[in-house]
Amino acid sequence: MIEFKPMTRNIGAEVVGIDLRKPLAEEEVHTIRQGWLKHLVLFFRDQPIDDEEHAQFALRFGTLNIPAFNKDQNSPIHRLDQVDPKGEGGDEWHSDNTFEPEPPMGSLLRCLQLPSVGGDTMFANTYLAYETLSPPIQRLCDELTAIHDITNSMKKAISKGHKYDLAEMQAKWPPYERPVVRIHPETGRKALFVNRASTTRLVGLSDRENEALLPYLIDHIRSPEFQVRLRWQPGTLAFWDNRSTQHYAIADYTERRIMHRVTIAAFDEHKG
Repeated sequence: MIEFKPMTRNIGAEVVGIDLRKPLAEEEVHTIRQGWLKHLVLFFRDQPIDDEEHAQFALRFGTLNIPAFNKDQNSPIHRLDQVDPKGEGGDEWHSDNTFEPEPPMGSLLRCLQLPSVGGDTMFANTYLAYETLSPPIQRLCDELTAIHDITNSMKKAISKGHKYDLAEMQAKWPPYERPVVRIHPETGRKALFVNRASTTRLVGLSDRENEALLPYLIDHIRSPEFQVRLRWQPGTLAFWDNRSTQHYAIADYTERRIMHRVTIAAFDEHKG
């Protein structure tokens, strides 16, 4: 029997009573999805699955998305093999790939190898980030849109030695305008949808207004009451809702850390 053990009051739960190496019944998929919508990020411990099983599990929840950063555009597996990740972009609060016209619905990250200490990941509830703003600021944000751009992320990756053609990536993924407040297509709840990795400016505001408001909104997600911290173990898989969370990979290690990630394409209301 599947059970959810909350890790904090506001976000995160460990899932017990499931073996991801085995095919899931429709009822089990439904139960996991409802728990995921409630807790926003789910943690599955002691799951010694391979890449194929990882991808097959993700497919039970939607179509797979191949991220812009994937070196192999024929594989849904994004391999993160890092020793010195500080400054690469994961160590700032973000939602995955919000520069895409249709950002991924969710991500499933699996731990293969860890440093002797460090390498935790933090997750934050962006529903609460919106709901704890004062009503006047909520009303302002409800009317605003923001530009999301791949450029900052690419520059950081290139500066760390990754081989990307900046102009080519900018042409493939031009800046995209989207609402500052996102309405979740399944729950109907509002979530704050700006992040430090990709959001570059608020549309229609002056430079001075942007300098005041955008950093405030981005930093607001840092409130500890919105957050949960995951200490990884090999065989741990985290499954988060990209529409209602942000995450932060803590770059406090200098030993090898290997993670594999699969992302799920934008929610299709006709299939969901």
